[in-house]
Amino acid sequence: MFNQCVDKTLERKCGNWQARFVTLVCGLALLAGALPSWAQTQQAPPSQSQAPAQTQDNGKPKQEVPAEAGGPDSNMGPYTIPKKKDDAAPPPPPPVTAKKVEGLPDYSLKVNVPLVNVDVLVTTKDGQFIPGLKQGNFRILEDGVPQTVTNFNLSPAPITAVLLTEFASTSYFFLVDALNASYSFANTLKKDDWVAVEYYDMQPHILVDFTQDKRAVMGALNQLRMPGFAETNLFDALYDTLDRLERIEGKKYIILVTTGVDTFSKLTLDKMMKKIKDTKDITIFPITIGWAIREYCETHNSYYCRNLHGMGIPVGRMDYLQGENEMRTFAAMTGGRAFVPRFQAEFNEIFQQIGEDIRRQYSLSYHPTNTKLDGTYRKLKVQVVAPDGGPLKVKDQKGKDVKIDVVARDGYTAKHTVD
Repeated sequence: MFNQCVDKTLERKCGNWQARFVTLVCGLALLAGALPSWAQTQQAPPSQSQAPAQTQDNGKPKQEVPAEAGGPDSNMGPYTIPKKKDDAAPPPPPPVTAKKVEGLPDYSLKVNVPLVNVDVLVTTKDGQFIPGLKQGNFRILEDGVPQTVTNFNLSPAPITAVLLTEFASTSYFFLVDALNASYSFANTLKKDDWVAVEYYDMQPHILVDFTQDKRAVMGALNQLRMPGFAETNLFDALYDTLDRLERIEGKKYIILVTTGVDTFSKLTLDKMMKKIKDTKDITIFPITIGWAIREYCETHNSYYCRNLHGMGIPVGRMDYLQGENEMRTFAAMTGGRAFVPRFQAEFNEIFQQIGEDIRRQYSLSYHPTNTKLDGTYRKLKVQVVAPDGGPLKVKDQKGKDVKIDVVARDGYTAKHTVD
């Protein structure tokens, strides 16, 4: 009807060709206006499970990011370089074969020669260092078998040491001796020495890690003012220190300031001895404190002396004597020396002597004749001899013969390999 009406109207006014042109334009306009409403009526309502289409900030739909883009995406698309497919791997090079010599069988050779290092301190009975010794003056016996010294050295070097101090709520006199001994050791340090400070009561406590700053060492000792527990778990603390030092390369030392009494450690003496045997390059210098008060209590039967260890924990004189013997054993096993000062004035002299012992040791190395890697403990004995093989004679300033004291570790544990 619409077309017929328009045709008749335009035929009267404009003619046939103009009527047809106007009819076409009007039809297209009406069709364009009717399409949106028709599309809305034909489209199904969206379900609740369908998410609205994501758009970018500019209103355009967001482009899909291919999975092989290789990284997270954003409104701007992927911001990492897309992964590329791996190219075909090049063919492996041909194996290199050694030229075979006629007449010789095929074999492989593996050489594993261990090297044993031994630090030796040679002094007189008065503790005076004996200088000027040569490689030929030393004889090393491993399980009674002579060994050949291959390396020999004597050069003062910086030390790496841990100051392990007993600091527990036991006795005022013990605390004073422990602090005086620790300060005396700190005063002997040189600028290139590496030192860590640690104390123990029921458990070990690290005050300062390895440092070359003497002020940091003094500051750590200044924290030892109010003791906590009355327990002195010496074996646990020493075992932990040895375990930490094993991870450090080179020669290490433990300056152990202690009464020698262990009250409540989880570890026994046997396990402590085994741990010391299994360690290497660690020397223990024990300084046993409290000698004066123990001697006083030997002649005075007071309540304080009956409970010398304080907090109701009685410790007899035999316990301290046993502790001293254990400290001497630990020192001998590691090549150190044990000290039992009687007065506080001896501390400075003792630590000066320890410093000299550490910096004036002869370093010897040898390849053992027993090359088995069986994990056994092997006894060592170091002798100082004259060039002709006889005993070395040393004279003092007055021309009198003096006895020689040779300090070295008692043995070592060989490496153990499992086939």
